[in-house]
Amino acid sequence: MTNRARRLKKILTLQEQLKAMHELRHANFVAQAVAAKNEAAELVDRFNSDGQMPSLFPEVYHRHIGAAISREGANRDLATGEAAKVATATARANMVERSWREARAADERERGDRERLDIIGQRLKPAK
Repeated sequence: MTNRARRLKKILTLQEQLKAMHELRHANFVAQAVAAKNEAAELVDRFNSDGQMPSLFPEVYHRHIGAAISREGANRDLATGEAAKVATATARANMVERSWREARAADERERGDRERLDIIGQRLKPAK
């Protein structure tokens, strides 16, 4: 393999790792958004239930519900941003992979051509 093909393979490995990192971050933000949504729904259910605590401290419940809904929105926005980064990383990885495959194919063609030229050169040499 030529230096170019080796460098492209290293870049491809790096791009795949970067893509995996963005996918992991996206999944984490989605999970946090779902957890915040569930927390807000649970707080609303408790607030609507017949209990003493919601009637004594309604502002605390409202504040916590608002914070959970806010966290959900923020995490969804972050997840959307990471999804865009995943798409970008995927496109870059595909471009690098295509270049790497082309470089590897060119190396193989060049090696095959050299081998054929060696065989032809050996046949053309006079026998001693």
